[in-house]
Amino acid sequence: MLTEVADGVWVRQSECVWSNATVVRAEGGLILVDPGINGVELNELADDVDRLGLPLIAGFCTHPHWDHLLWHSRFGDVPRYATSGCVQTATEARERAQAMAAETAKGIPLELVALLTPLPADGGPIPGEIIEHEAHAIGHAAILLADRGVLIAGDMLSDILIPLLDPRRPDQLDAYAKSLDRFAEAARHVNVVVPGHGAVAEGPEVAARLAADRAYIDALRQGTEPADPRLSQEWLATPHQANLKQAGIGDGTGG
Repeated sequence: MLTEVADGVWVRQSECVWSNATVVRAEGGLILVDPGINGVELNELADDVDRLGLPLIAGFCTHPHWDHLLWHSRFGDVPRYATSGCVQTATEARERAQAMAAETAKGIPLELVALLTPLPADGGPIPGEIIEHEAHAIGHAAILLADRGVLIAGDMLSDILIPLLDPRRPDQLDAYAKSLDRFAEAARHVNVVVPGHGAVAEGPEVAARLAADRAYIDALRQGTEPADPRLSQEWLATPHQANLKQAGIGDGTGG
C-alpha cells in the first residue's frame, strides 16, 4: 500500500530488501521512482497508482543497479529518466541486470529492465532539484523536493544499509564524503528522507542518518574499523569487508 509521507509524495515498501518505490505528484501527472521488486509487488503498486486517479507520465531511476531498473507494462509506455551516466552504465550492463532480476525477483518483465532515457538538462517533468553524485554507483542521483520538505535519496541515508562503495572505482571514500556534504545542505530544506531501502526518516532522524553515514565514511578514511550498529546484520558482512579492502584497512576482513 502507498503511504503519503508528504504532500503529493507516496512510498510503498517491498518485502524484498525493504526497497522503496516512490510516487511524486508533478505537473500533469505522477512520477514513479525506482519501482520494485517482484512481479506481484509491481502489480500491486500499479493498483495503488491507479487509485490515485492521476496519469503516470514518467519514471525516474536513481542509479544503475538492477533492483532500481525495473518496470511493468501497467505503468505505461512513458519515458523513464535517469542521468546520462546512469543511462550509459545501465545500457551497457543490461543483460547482467536482466539475469540478476530473473534470479532474484519472480514475475519481472525482463524485456523492460534498464530501458532508460537521459534526463533533459531542464529536468523535464521531474519536479524539484536533481542532485547527481558519484557515491555508490555511476550517475547516482537524488531528488530534492524542497517545497514539500522531501529528499528521495536513492541508496543513501538508510537505517539498514551501510554506505556501499562501488568496488570498481577507488575514489569512493571521497565521492561519499562530497555527496554527504551536498545531502547535508539539502537536509536544511527537508524533514523527510526516503532511502532506497529501509524506513523513511522523519524529523530528527534525518540528521541522524546523515551522521551515521558520515561517521562510517570518516572511520574508513581514518583507517579504522567503523562502530556502526547496522553492522550487527550478518548479511552486511561481505559488503563491509569489501569496503574495508577498498579503504586499505587490514586484509578486508576487519583485521
